[in-house]
Amino acid sequence: MMLCWYLLIINLVAFVCYGVDKLKAKRNAPRVSERTLLLLALVGGGVGAWLGMLVWRHKTKHAKFRFGVPILLLLQVALYWWIAVR
Repeated sequence: MMLCWYLLIINLVAFVCYGVDKLKAKRNAPRVSERTLLLLALVGGGVGAWLGMLVWRHKTKHAKFRFGVPILLLLQVALYWWIAVR
């Protein structure tokens, strides 16, 4: 149950961070670092990061995001599936 709450929160945080970074980019304000955005995806926020990219249309032209986030998401899904099956 704790894992479900963690995943819900980290994905929500990732989604919001992608939106905030997009807004800051439009306003020429200090940005959320790419490292932070990718780290959120790495630590379980793959769904939120991917949805943030799609909804906000943000970071979709950067190869490390266009390919990296979906790969991290697939690895996370495989890991969750492996844990659930065991």
